[in-house]
Amino acid sequence: MIDISVVVPVLNEEGSLRELYAKLTDNLKGMGKTYELLFVDDGSTDRSYEILADLHREDPNVRVLSFRRRYGKSAALSVGFSEVRGEVIVTIDADLQDDPAEIPKLIAKLDEGYDLVSGWKQDRKDPITKTIPSKFFNAVTGLVTGLKLHDMNCGLKAYRRSVTEQVKVYGQLHRFLPVFAQNDGFRVGEVPVRHHPRVHGKTKYGARRLLHGFLDLLTVVMVTGYTSSPLHFFGTIGVVLALAGFVINCYLTYLRLSYGNIQGKHPLLTLGVLLMILGFQLISTGLLAELMTRKGHQGTEEYGIKARLSHDQERVGDAEKT
Repeated sequence: MIDISVVVPVLNEEGSLRELYAKLTDNLKGMGKTYELLFVDDGSTDRSYEILADLHREDPNVRVLSFRRRYGKSAALSVGFSEVRGEVIVTIDADLQDDPAEIPKLIAKLDEGYDLVSGWKQDRKDPITKTIPSKFFNAVTGLVTGLKLHDMNCGLKAYRRSVTEQVKVYGQLHRFLPVFAQNDGFRVGEVPVRHHPRVHGKTKYGARRLLHGFLDLLTVVMVTGYTSSPLHFFGTIGVVLALAGFVINCYLTYLRLSYGNIQGKHPLLTLGVLLMILGFQLISTGLLAELMTRKGHQGTEEYGIKARLSHDQERVGDAEKT
């Protein structure tokens, strides 16, 4: 086992790789710890893989994984987490906007008792078309999930190995790793880090990123809050809709009894009936989902265990004594 593993997702970053490698090695050597650099090439179409292969031949601390095609950042991180050998895992983007000199600061924060530390690009060097949507997205995410981070999607993060072993990355949910970690009982922190303007290459994210981000946020809400109790999600919405429809229909009934025939004068009747039907359908959906969840989870529920003590076996974290 080595001290620090750095996972670097790469997609068409030929202009920055050698400079990034030099900065990473300088800072990691200065820390006096054993380390490895794992570059995960996400199907680059430029010379990124050739440069990484050269770095691998030049430095035994460099490892390279290359996908046959582009699978996305989440896939790169997932494979990277499964391959590294470090007690602490650091992730950093390959575009040189995140500063490798900030790695010691993140690890120092881990030593304060945190399990995951995220960077915060306090003075972000990006155009306003990226910074304003990002601030809005972080605010909404914090409100919905309860995890108040200034910069949820910062690529510069440090993890204890126990976090990367338990928290699974899939889809395009890598930006929500701190949320998943907190949901599993890990302690999540944040430190301000330097951010630099992009010099090489171009951004990989377009206007669709914000829409996809909010769709992913809905997924996170379901996964972290309602996986084991889907009726709470569907049932809550269903009850609200059904009650709204019931109130509307009660009002129309009152008008009918008080003023006689009101047919054709109040289209609210259609809305009231529709809301009640939708409400009952959502409640039914929640009940069916609840039955399926209970059936699928019998004896298979996974729980994060921090320590296990017994007379014949003692285990704390990843260390086990018998």
